[in-house]
Amino acid sequence: MARLDRFREFVDRLHPSGLLYATYEHRLTAELDRSRLPQHVAVLADGNRRWARANAPGKPLVAGYQAGADKLKEFVDWCDEFGIRLVTLWVLSTDNFTRSTEEEIGPLLEVIETMVADLARTRRFRVHPVGALDLLPPETAERLRAAERETADIDGMLVNIAVSYGGRHELRDAVRSLLAEHAANGSSIEELAQTLDIEHIAQHLYTKGQPDPDLIIRTSGEQRLSGFLMWQSAHSEFYFCEALWPDFRKVDFIRALRAYGQRERRYGA
Repeated sequence: MARLDRFREFVDRLHPSGLLYATYEHRLTAELDRSRLPQHVAVLADGNRRWARANAPGKPLVAGYQAGADKLKEFVDWCDEFGIRLVTLWVLSTDNFTRSTEEEIGPLLEVIETMVADLARTRRFRVHPVGALDLLPPETAERLRAAERETADIDGMLVNIAVSYGGRHELRDAVRSLLAEHAANGSSIEELAQTLDIEHIAQHLYTKGQPDPDLIIRTSGEQRLSGFLMWQSAHSEFYFCEALWPDFRKVDFIRALRAYGQRERRYGA
């Protein structure tokens, strides 16, 4: 299937419009300052359901989820091509998970499981699920953990799969873990209050040990984070794109990288 997709892409590029697009893409790529690329890119892949309603009317919404998953796999390849070492993909929020019906969430989870398995099967990336996995069906959670175990030995780009993820849930779980750790060590609440530091909380996040995202991209025209990486995004740069996620192109990604490289990062100043 991947070989067929590459062949179709090659044929499309032979079309005059495809040649113009390829030329523009190459020019944008050549203009990038490679010394100013982000090392951790996170993406809110928004707009899959709206894409399905516009492009697959009458079909189940899973058509949009599948198109979005295919684009996420492309996106990971793009990041790898530009030497980005860490990517975080938000594929399912805790709010979406708890508000959606079983008829909708079941097919979406199947798409996510297949996408994660496909990424793991390439043997190019380390897969790391982040989120409240205890909220997921046990079989789904185990498949995600299995992908993590199977790719733990790979010296490649780290791909965080934010599934059943919510920023408030993450902070709640971090505080619970921190309190449990200190209780196990025999520390009192008063002692913890006196010694608590920012890094102590960071060490209990889902992304503990990882650098914070340099660039966060959100598609579909929405200009808010919706609780995504609330703690980690304090000093991130944001890039908002009008395209629905399945329509997000490589040139859109390159523009995001270019915009990031042109900014002067002030880290909250």
